Amino acid sequence: MHHIKHFTIFTSLFLFAHISMAQLPHVSSGTFVRIDSFRSKYVTPRHIDIWLPKGFSRKKKYAVLYMHDGQMLYDSSTTWNKAAWDVDDAAATLMKAGTIMDVIVVGVWNGGSTRHPDYFPQKPYESLSPMEKDTVTAQLQRAGRTTQVFKPVSDNYLRFLVEELKPLIDKSYPTLPDRPHTFVAGSSMGGLISMYAICEYPNVFGGAACISTHWPGLWSLDNNPVPQAFLAYLKQNLPDPESHKLYFDYGDQTLDALYPALQRQVDEVMRSKGFSSNNWITKYFPGQDHSELAWNRRLHVPLTFLLAPAKH
Repeated sequence: MHHIKHFTIFTSLFLFAHISMAQLPHVSSGTFVRIDSFRSKYVTPRHIDIWLPKGFSRKKKYAVLYMHDGQMLYDSSTTWNKAAWDVDDAAATLMKAGTIMDVIVVGVWNGGSTRHPDYFPQKPYESLSPMEKDTVTAQLQRAGRTTQVFKPVSDNYLRFLVEELKPLIDKSYPTLPDRPHTFVAGSSMGGLISMYAICEYPNVFGGAACISTHWPGLWSLDNNPVPQAFLAYLKQNLPDPESHKLYFDYGDQTLDALYPALQRQVDEVMRSKGFSSNNWITKYFPGQDHSELAWNRRLHVPLTFLLAPAKH
């Protein structure tokens, strides 16, 4: 049984000290909740950080946005690089304006050393030849991301989200648990796993925001078989455009410099599968780099696209 700890923003900051060596973030509005070290059958233990909007009421029903890299979402004073998405600010502003539906944000911490295998789409990787898999392992070892033979475990990560975490959230809060009100979002490798989630569980997730999606999977495009494997996977597994929304974006600085040509190939696949401006956006942000500050500046764009209130 997971113990959920509730902290309102009015709680003394002294309570925001340390839980299992992890400082609780301060949110600018609403209520912050932590599930401390969620124990899973499928992934390593990790914190789950939940944001409930200002005015949260059990008499209302809420959409749910599941976001990866949960330790980077809310408060720059608690992150390793002193930068954060400030998703609570962005969502609160948009909700107050009536631009998006009422939503709860569930931030799922990454597992540190398990981040790359947790987030790397498993089925595309398994489609690679043995020699191609060796190439991936060698590049990841050179980048210091693994010392062993690389093996993605993202199918188990998605099972954790869908079979363990989502049922707990739906039981604990007044959610709208159906597909049109269940969303997933992340950046970089988190963009990849968001894409994979909506493709693998199209009956669960109605929308995905894939921000600065790390299509290379590695840190170089030279002799890299990964992007073509992702494209082949998308051609076979994209969800029905009639009932799903997909958002992609990219900049062109730092790591994002690897993305423009690959994203254009993904966009061709999207068009070929019947996606149009009703259910798909790809946005290019020239001059933007691969950082939480860049993602914070444009977070309102995917939130508005995915969470727009239904037209009656």
